[in-house]
Amino acid sequence: MEIFPALLSVVTDPVLLLAILLAAVVGMIVGATPGLTASAAIAMLLPITFYMPPLFALAFLYVIGKSGRYGGSIAAILFNTPGTAASAATQLDGYPLARLGKAGKAMKVATISSIIGDFMGDIMLVIGVGFIAALALKLGPPETFAIYFAAFVVIGSVIGKSILKGLASALIGILVAMVGLDPISGEERYTFGSFELSNGIGLVPLMIGVFVLGEVFAQFEERRKTANPTEDDTREVESNKSFDDGNSLTWQEYKPCLPHALRGGLIGAGIGVLPGLGSAIAAFISYGEGKRRAKNPEQWGKGALEGVAAPEAANNAVSGPSMAPLLTLGIPGSTIGAILLGVFLIHGIQVGPTLFLTDKELVYKLFACGIFGIAAYGLIGYFGATQVARLILKIPTQVLYPLIFLTTFVAAYSARGSLFDVTVMTFAGFGGWLMRKYDFNVAAFVISFVLAKGAEETFRQSMLMSDGGALIFIERPIALAFLLVGLAAMAFRIRGIMKDRKLASGGLEDA
Repeated sequence: MEIFPALLSVVTDPVLLLAILLAAVVGMIVGATPGLTASAAIAMLLPITFYMPPLFALAFLYVIGKSGRYGGSIAAILFNTPGTAASAATQLDGYPLARLGKAGKAMKVATISSIIGDFMGDIMLVIGVGFIAALALKLGPPETFAIYFAAFVVIGSVIGKSILKGLASALIGILVAMVGLDPISGEERYTFGSFELSNGIGLVPLMIGVFVLGEVFAQFEERRKTANPTEDDTREVESNKSFDDGNSLTWQEYKPCLPHALRGGLIGAGIGVLPGLGSAIAAFISYGEGKRRAKNPEQWGKGALEGVAAPEAANNAVSGPSMAPLLTLGIPGSTIGAILLGVFLIHGIQVGPTLFLTDKELVYKLFACGIFGIAAYGLIGYFGATQVARLILKIPTQVLYPLIFLTTFVAAYSARGSLFDVTVMTFAGFGGWLMRKYDFNVAAFVISFVLAKGAEETFRQSMLMSDGGALIFIERPIALAFLLVGLAAMAFRIRGIMKDRKLASGGLEDA
């Protein structure tokens, strides 16, 4: 298999291994810092990848994403504040364990389970991605557009609380991506006479604005409304001596967690292949299934180690398989995938099924870097998670967020040395803040922005093939199947929402 020469190549490159180690540390710190996300860190570091070789750039950001997913568990367990959305499931049992003085055990369970889930996901990626790419090579423009359509609908309707707001977010992303020159006619559209806009909206300033500046604005607003709750929670955790490194974990204690970690790994890997669903959904499904099968379900939510193992394995298992649709179809399955797609494009690498014909070695070296990244954050997390937590506690939030705020302007300008990019970043920051404030879907917006160009090209090609007849999407079975998948996903989501509302109204009537 191609992965073994790739592993050998990585292990014999000390500079690359150092980059992986640094990425594991950065991702863990960012993931464990309340209010920051791995997506924000990757977006902010995106400009420096201009000056790196493609493999170094991709591996560095990819490992930050992996480690950041795990780092969220540290904040969830110690500070009662999920570092990521998926860590909210870990928080249910992790923080009660911390209050009982068992934060060390909880973090070790989270670390081991994250490693198990992540390795399971990567193994499935390595085994299956070649087959998916081979099938993708046989798809024509109509089938590819149908896949894009299904991705738009699934991402817009499944992620978030509101179907309408999710679809609206996806539509806004498509409209923003259309700014610039028409790819067929070359005519300007939505430029409003601006020369700078004729080149379109830059990916780097948009990402930095939406993910980083928008999050900073949201944190400023949140801290104006309420005091930071993590300080009281942290004092309480410290008073219980939860930072004691001697809080060891035995095999007998972890043994009941192992089936939940393995099941969570399978659930996360399966969900990771589907664009848009993400690690939060995987974590909560795994938690619910684990509780249903648990021998002591009444203990879940009160401090069960198994309640930490199940969501953490699923959370991290999403990481590898979510790369499959990105690499084989050019469709990112997550916001981190959307940013990585930008890195591929920055370095002139065309993502899609032909990637396995032109840059197969690069792909498998990236997988190998991911495997070493798992080992790196696993070792650091198992033996040093408490030190990471102590480091985070020493950083005052009144210093951290203003520093990040200033860094965004430097990062946006440094990409191309353009003040216009700084303007785009600023507007995108306000847009990201408003989307968070009014519960629109930031992930749907960004992924749709990235997908829009490819979707438009395949749609135009399909129309040329059929002389303008839209029936080509119905006449071709694979294209029709993907169109129906997208519509079915939205229908099931609507049905689920209506069912929840009916149950809620029934509960109110009973009360």
